[in-house]
Amino acid sequence: MNLQRRDLAASQDKRVGQHDRATGKGAREPGAHRDGGAMVILFHLFGGQVRRFSDLERLIPGITQKMLAQQLRHLEEDGIVTRTVYHQVPPKVDYRLTDWGQALCPALDAILKWAERREDFPSAASSVRA
Repeated sequence: MNLQRRDLAASQDKRVGQHDRATGKGAREPGAHRDGGAMVILFHLFGGQVRRFSDLERLIPGITQKMLAQQLRHLEEDGIVTRTVYHQVPPKVDYRLTDWGQALCPALDAILKWAERREDFPSAASSVRA
């Protein structure tokens, strides 16, 4: 993962989990991932990265186990992430993007390029600093 992806993922990390705590459980539309938390997970899985649950938990500060599990479950239900269970002691489970999930990479790279241009727009840059 390049530095820009890490920076965007870190900025998204601060907001992970706030939506569910504010609204509680509710119906979820297919493909509707709450509050950017899924985006942070995707950034950590791009490029063929395979991560264990504990790796993702460590990489995403402030996320609860419950929120991470919910996000991963939703991403799996939507066919974006695949979960592999290894039957061993202790149990091992890892997560990776499906081909469909990896196809999101160009769209998120475009978002990164857009975010990098923020300083080109003085009104946007000054609103963050204020």
